[in-house]
Amino acid sequence: MIASLMMYVRPELHTAHERFWSLIRERLAEAGIDAPATLSQAVDEFTVWKHPELALSQTCGMPYRLWLHDQVELVGTPDYGLTGCPPGFYRSAIVVRRDDTRDELDAFRDAVFAYNQTFSQSGYAAMWAHLKPHGFWFENSLHTEQHILSARAVSDGRADIAALDAVTWRILRKYEGFAQELRVLDWTAPTPGLPLITGMGQNSNDVFDAVEAAILLLGADDRAALGIQGIVRIPKEAYLKVGNPPAVS
Repeated sequence: MIASLMMYVRPELHTAHERFWSLIRERLAEAGIDAPATLSQAVDEFTVWKHPELALSQTCGMPYRLWLHDQVELVGTPDYGLTGCPPGFYRSAIVVRRDDTRDELDAFRDAVFAYNQTFSQSGYAAMWAHLKPHGFWFENSLHTEQHILSARAVSDGRADIAALDAVTWRILRKYEGFAQELRVLDWTAPTPGLPLITGMGQNSNDVFDAVEAAILLLGADDRAALGIQGIVRIPKEAYLKVGNPPAVS
């Protein structure tokens, strides 16, 4: 068995994630579902997501709709209580340097866009959809592999603009001093948030109940650190209808 909650891993959140997983695992055991004692936070994401004995993980909406939706069971979506979003939804902060004098997106047509992955909903697809009405896409870009590295690239001048999911942006402002050098130029439209998944054939309803119970049992400090308020059910169809950029459709 394998489990991972790698999407918002940080050293400061390690113990909170461990306690959260311990509570989930206890509830899974009560339902007769086997789960590993520890999280495999450092294992490659696709190795985890496609593992034949996946107990629980969190993925991004774009990999889910492109590659995983018919290979895993959808459990539910954590609600991070994000401003401007329905429960379980999220959006991206479009960030630029605080001292950049450009105030309109159209002024960034020739800018360098930093993105984590082309298969990231929040870091790539959300920006693509946001720019469609503006009639352009970036000809200059920088592939960083991680949201935090995209943010750093903007702050240190290697890039001019990036899209960061709202939970990541909240975490960066709390723990990274360089985030004070950035400002939000705009926000993308909300889309279904990062779903929890389990292996094909698992009872997703029992897994949902285990996660829901664990959230309720989680200490106030851990819940605040993780920013999690609950878990909701968002239909599979809501994920699949989100548009994909042409290069990765």
